[in-house]
Amino acid sequence: MRKLLNVLYVTNPDTYLGCDGENVVVRAGDQEQARIPVHILEGIVTFGYTGASPALMRLCSKKGVTISFLNEYGKFLARVEGPVSGNVLLRRKQYRVADDMDFTANMAATCVLGKVSNCRSVLQRALRDHKNKVDVDTLTAAITRMAGQMKRLRSCKNVDSVRGIEGEAAQLYFSNFSELVLEEKQAFAMSRRSRRPPRDNINALLSFLYTLLVHEVRSALETVGLDPAVGFLHRDRPGRPSLALDLMEELRPVLADRLAVSLINRKQITPKGFMKNESGGVVMDKDTYKIVLTAWQKRKREEIIHPYLEERIPIGLLPYTQALLLARYFRGDLDGYPVFIWK
Repeated sequence: MRKLLNVLYVTNPDTYLGCDGENVVVRAGDQEQARIPVHILEGIVTFGYTGASPALMRLCSKKGVTISFLNEYGKFLARVEGPVSGNVLLRRKQYRVADDMDFTANMAATCVLGKVSNCRSVLQRALRDHKNKVDVDTLTAAITRMAGQMKRLRSCKNVDSVRGIEGEAAQLYFSNFSELVLEEKQAFAMSRRSRRPPRDNINALLSFLYTLLVHEVRSALETVGLDPAVGFLHRDRPGRPSLALDLMEELRPVLADRLAVSLINRKQITPKGFMKNESGGVVMDKDTYKIVLTAWQKRKREEIIHPYLEERIPIGLLPYTQALLLARYFRGDLDGYPVFIWK
């Protein structure tokens, strides 16, 4: 089992990353802000226009620590990593099955089935925990429709049909997402999902959390030897980690959506932490970034019983357990991919 290591998140665009021996050094001007031993890091994620020294890139590549550069919205820009690791036979099998349209349709349906099931569980939990504060009829109707969408997914024969149902489910889910928000409802209202750039506070928060999640999933896939770029629901596109996007679908509601709602309802974040720029996009301020990142790391340490493995694991290991199960399925060790279903 992979240890739950640390990820260093750098949100201040005025900082510069360097190294001193086996340590990652974070500097702002002439002042040293932090010094972290490289061996305790799993990855470094920078937001904004943070620079990194060639010496640090060399050190991280040697030690297997990936550096990812993202803009202030969380859009991926570039990454620095060492030699690609992994089993070449596993990757060759992955490439072959990705060209099999029947296999692709089945995998795409499985990914979306996990996503819709877990989105439905999020709505069900809100209905159960806050029955007096939500629109019971609206949520009940959405939950019922999602059950029908899950049934239709089980009989899909092609990827286009799967994508159609996924689009319907996503629209239904996000049109009801505001029902989950119990505090500052007007400031965190959401009518639809918007990206690149996010147009409101809740979309800015979700986009940031999804960016953190895709980094984790991509690292997990590379760890088990799979190619993050070759997916099924998301097809090949230069620069896009398609398989990572596939695998994170089932994990979004559990790791990101629930955390976003909790941060708002517990008043850990406020509307004052969000700003709209000249292009109309919404970004979070530095303090809000820190609050969200701290909550994200804390959330990863919480433990659950994995429904397939029947073992207690930290939530932060879900990307790695699912990547490992997917690799075992490709190898033929499992009869099917056991998508993560949250109860």
